[in-house]
Amino acid sequence: MAKEIKILENLKELGFQPVSNTAILVKYDAPNLSAKIVDFFNFEYYVLQICATELVLIPFSKMTGLLKKEVTLEIPLVTISSVEVETKGLDYKITIRSQEGDIRLTTQQKELADFRISSSYANDSFLSLGSKNWHKENLENTLSKLKEI
Repeated sequence: MAKEIKILENLKELGFQPVSNTAILVKYDAPNLSAKIVDFFNFEYYVLQICATELVLIPFSKMTGLLKKEVTLEIPLVTISSVEVETKGLDYKITIRSQEGDIRLTTQQKELADFRISSSYANDSFLSLGSKNWHKENLENTLSKLKEI
């Protein structure tokens, strides 16, 4: 239940320049079916945020579901050669190709955001009914900007 404004504030405190309306909820993509089954029970979610000069991943606490005040991964935009986005089942697969190698993430489609437990991380309040879901609101814009990198 992280408010988008809190994400932006945390990143600014850490010295980043986040781009408004470009935060989405992601997980690392499982490499095979067995890993996908295990991953189904794994609650490691991250905010993928586009900033002025980098992409950053910010973790949620497994215990509280609240946003941590740290960056797990920082990818300078100048090191990214391409970003691919494809629809896969009920999710989008995001592949970030950089000088360091490929990073594969998955994110839920916005149409299902109100029905999946993971979307509670992206709601502005504990009760999802009627609350703002920044993942759902930002998804199309963020995917479009990622493809432009």
